[in-house]
Amino acid sequence: MLRLFALTAAGVLMSSTAFAEIRIAHVYGKTGSLEAYAAQSHNGLMLGLEYATNGTMEINGEKIILIEKDTQLKPDIGRALLEEAYGDDDAHIAVGPVSSGVALAMLPVAEEYERVLIVEPAVADSITGENWNPYIFRTGRNSSQDAISNAVALGGEGVVVATLAQDYAFGRDGVAAFREALEETGATIAHEEYVPTDTTDFTAAAERIFTNMADLEGEKKLFIIWAGGGNPMGKINAMEPERFGIEIASGGNILAALKAHKEIPGMEGATYYYYEIPQNPINEWLVKTHFERFDSPPDFFTAGGMAAGLAIVEAIKRAGGAEDTDALIEAMEGMTWETPKGPMQFRVEDHQAMQSMYHFRTEIQDGKDYGVPVLVREIGMDEMNIPVRNQ
Repeated sequence: MLRLFALTAAGVLMSSTAFAEIRIAHVYGKTGSLEAYAAQSHNGLMLGLEYATNGTMEINGEKIILIEKDTQLKPDIGRALLEEAYGDDDAHIAVGPVSSGVALAMLPVAEEYERVLIVEPAVADSITGENWNPYIFRTGRNSSQDAISNAVALGGEGVVVATLAQDYAFGRDGVAAFREALEETGATIAHEEYVPTDTTDFTAAAERIFTNMADLEGEKKLFIIWAGGGNPMGKINAMEPERFGIEIASGGNILAALKAHKEIPGMEGATYYYYEIPQNPINEWLVKTHFERFDSPPDFFTAGGMAAGLAIVEAIKRAGGAEDTDALIEAMEGMTWETPKGPMQFRVEDHQAMQSMYHFRTEIQDGKDYGVPVLVREIGMDEMNIPVRNQ
């Protein structure tokens, strides 16, 4: 808050309070195993603010000030830095973090300070579920959106699935949501395997999966849910799961992780974003601008960061400023805005952004060192019955 002073006609110094700037804190894991995600998210956030303000970085004449804080992927640090952002820096809105575990530690801080936290890109359902509070909005997709879109792409009568996921909120929430979503398709989960996030040797986990799946009848799939480096897809594929009639399946990911997909052409799943899929003016601008500035295409989490930046500007315009949190919440509940993925809408009940997902099939294309997720069809937000879990 900026305190302005003025002299009256009688020469008495009077003060008044005015918001001359809009302070946005990006509290995210700049360092650590998810730093690639973090860099994309930050670039996207900045591009979203730029696009929505026509390059002025101002809203209604008020300058946007962006404050960066590094959680180092540690929940206690994330909580402390968000407290610092709201308390010491007087941030009107915060965005982040990358990790679901860090996000869960940060949620109560938003409620304590009565300030909006836009969660991007942490995924765990519990963020907008059992741990939610009214100050939390999420532009990123949640585990249920991942799960239901992948169930639509992969499920069906006679399909038998094993899952491999990391042993923390992202992995366990993801499998729980996937299991629930598969039930509606007639498919079943026969085995679940969880491993530490820093696992590099997947031999034991894969052997347990193969043992449990070997004698089962039906169309057998191993669905992998993984975040960060060390994706096990290539290593497990090298163990020849096809010996047991098992196909590997997975959702979309960043371009670096899609290199493993190149080993499995024809693999299907659902993805949140791939830069060649959405056809709309915002995505066209994003792709063109990203190539110009970074000599590379926008990636998975660039689109999410941009969606958050676009949402912030739209909300502040509708609320008439950033200083009144109640007005911001009123403006954001039910708000529809345009993003690189097309329209998103904050659901009133839990502030989760409803959005399209994309059923893809992996192709090998000249000039690309990764498996390209080619669109099979867009799965519209109205096609996915995303549970409200914060009741």
